[in-house]
Amino acid sequence: MKFDDVILGRRSIRGYKPDPVPRKLIEEIIALAMRAPSSMNTQPWNFYVITGEPLDRIRAGNTERMVAGVPQSREFRQGQPFAGPHRDRQVVVAKQLFSAMGIAREDKEMRQDWVLRGFRQFDAPVCVIVTYDKVLDGSDDTPFDCGAVTTALVNAAWSRGLGAVINSQGIMQSPVVREHAGIADDQVIMKSIALGWPDDDFPANAVVSERKAVEEATVFVGFEE
Repeated sequence: MKFDDVILGRRSIRGYKPDPVPRKLIEEIIALAMRAPSSMNTQPWNFYVITGEPLDRIRAGNTERMVAGVPQSREFRQGQPFAGPHRDRQVVVAKQLFSAMGIAREDKEMRQDWVLRGFRQFDAPVCVIVTYDKVLDGSDDTPFDCGAVTTALVNAAWSRGLGAVINSQGIMQSPVVREHAGIADDQVIMKSIALGWPDDDFPANAVVSERKAVEEATVFVGFEE
């Protein structure tokens, strides 16, 4: 794939085939992703790649705790709930997804099931947990760098025919994730990525989220009109 094809074609995948993903292919994708820039080449990131039984245990533990009302325990700061235009864009993509899946506004059961898909890592065959070295906790550069490598990873995956979706639901019950992924104490859990072969028959996979215009996002200074 050409670079433009990857960037313009990639979309978040929320439905997967059950087919396994070869370890060698994942290693290749991570090697590509780690060419991402980082502040002064600190490379703060690490990856825990989980499949099979351990991933099933994480799915079950996440779901059971959330349904039971156990408070979420994300390790990386969340900030305030979205508001204004950021909330508006969140609502727009949710409406796109619900429409694609045929989930009516009043259908609480289907809406709840959709939410729980996130805690099940969207039933993907692989989950990648992105962590960073705890010694760097509090650094503003570190989450920026982890975002860069995560973006590179999902784009590299797409270039190899794999789909992915970056999510936080899968790590909201961090004790479950730590236990079954064997995450070291010197790591902070930051994000999770569901990874696998896209199921083209899954309606939500056709959804392409909107992007604001360059003119809306960009200020040019010192350029001639």
